[in-house]
Amino acid sequence: MSDELGILWPALAAGLLVAATHVPLGMRVLERGIVFIDLAVAQFAALGVVAAGALGYGEHAVVVQAAALAAALAGVLLLDRTERIWPEVQEAVIGVSFILAANAAILLLAANPHGAEHLKDLLTGQILWVTPAKLAVAALVSAGVLAAWFGLRPRGTGFYLLFAIAVTVSVQLVGVYLVFATLIVPALATRNRLAAAYALAAIGYAAGLALSLASDLPAGPLVTCAIVALGAATMIFRGKSAA
Repeated sequence: MSDELGILWPALAAGLLVAATHVPLGMRVLERGIVFIDLAVAQFAALGVVAAGALGYGEHAVVVQAAALAAALAGVLLLDRTERIWPEVQEAVIGVSFILAANAAILLLAANPHGAEHLKDLLTGQILWVTPAKLAVAALVSAGVLAAWFGLRPRGTGFYLLFAIAVTVSVQLVGVYLVFATLIVPALATRNRLAAAYALAAIGYAAGLALSLASDLPAGPLVTCAIVALGAATMIFRGKSAA
């Protein structure tokens, strides 16, 4: 049991770090009506990770991080530009960007005998195997993102750049799907109530990880399902209370 708890606590810490930055960012995403930007930017970051591996730098953590950040920044700068040119179809452009980045990653992994497994890890994450070194980096980046967010309240290009930095770190901790769930579900379910959104995300991570420990099922999908289930329950309860 002590060994299992030794795995669980770093995973929970990783989830709370992701929630710390993604909950307030998610509120801005909902406000701007660009819900799928997180999927697109996370996929750009994942593409950077895949590209680094394809070039033979998969074991060099600094190079992988740099490639992921460069790809995410390129993606958000592109989306920032398209929003200025075609604001009325920005959501569609975001969707197309996600599809393009996802299929580019598949093509880069086509010749890799472990490509399917690597792609699954990028999508669903390996939260149970988070290392102390990754947690330390994530904590430093999260502190910087939160300081900039609450201190400067960036908009426009500044928002996109801050978003890219946060997503680059989180997608390598918990995977694309869980990053999206953490960004959107708490803000959506609580109608942008910050404290309630943070509580929902924290409970979702704790419940999903506990279920994974008890069932031996993959942690990432279970946490995602737990957050969505809590979000749905919250919305139903709010609906009944309003009635």
